[in-house]
Amino acid sequence: MTIQLRHPEKSKKADSVIPRKPKWIRKKKIESAEYYETRRLMRDHNLSTVCEEAACPNIGECWSQRHATMMIMGETCTRGCSFCNVATGKPDALDAFEPGRVAQAVKKLGLRHVVITSVDRDDLADGGADHIAQTIRAVRHQTPRTTIEVLTPDFLGKGDAARAVFNAAPDVFNHNLETVPHLYPRVRPGARYYTSLRLLDDAKRANPQVFTKSGLMVGLGETMNDVRQVMDDLRAAGVDFLTVGQYLQPTPKHHPIDRFWTPEEFAQLEQIAKGKGFLGVSATPLTRSSFHADEDFAALKQARLTALA
Repeated sequence: MTIQLRHPEKSKKADSVIPRKPKWIRKKKIESAEYYETRRLMRDHNLSTVCEEAACPNIGECWSQRHATMMIMGETCTRGCSFCNVATGKPDALDAFEPGRVAQAVKKLGLRHVVITSVDRDDLADGGADHIAQTIRAVRHQTPRTTIEVLTPDFLGKGDAARAVFNAAPDVFNHNLETVPHLYPRVRPGARYYTSLRLLDDAKRANPQVFTKSGLMVGLGETMNDVRQVMDDLRAAGVDFLTVGQYLQPTPKHHPIDRFWTPEEFAQLEQIAKGKGFLGVSATPLTRSSFHADEDFAALKQARLTALA
């Protein structure tokens, strides 16, 4: 029997020691009745979540509140980012019925705001843009009052494919830069920093009313000045909301942790970002792109109204 490796591209990499988490990173495990109900619903609808696939530390809290981030287009990514716990390899064909199942799950969960993300699908001519657009439309048909946030791939080398997603008019368009430019060759070897920036800029130009959002991890080897420069680049691209969280190493084969940033440093990052004009900022050790996304969206709308007053 052949054992299929979750991360075949990392199998020959040397192991690195995973340092002990400081007290501000550790989180109590939560497994409530609502947690198990959310998990059952995902299984019943044959849906994947980034909460599980990326080993998110906030899964207990989110699922206990019946919040789950849907991960569409399969569980296998065509990229091999050094930080990511999602399985890599050759993915299956797209499931034409998946958008409808996502919409049904959103309705049953009673979500006011849903985050839909995906694996990278470099094997597809459009990178999966049309499938994402179909999922947005399916959710909007089933639950018209639910606001929709998409966290998309970069569609690198796919021409104008992203326009299909823009035209589907999500309420929030999110694409994570993940790290600072000089770390891209080691952290996101299949991506390009300025391609990701351009995607965020294009989303805002296509629809100035859409909220745009991006996220960074720290602890990969960046400096405070590196992060400041990325903030400036994101503001130049018109990005409204920034998330910053601590990188946590999934396995010894993944990118090693350079250091743990302290809560005080995260508070400093939040103040710097607010000073640069972001409408919203979430910067804490356990911040993740979709953590408290519904509350963040409400705050974004209010911040825009205040800025226009």
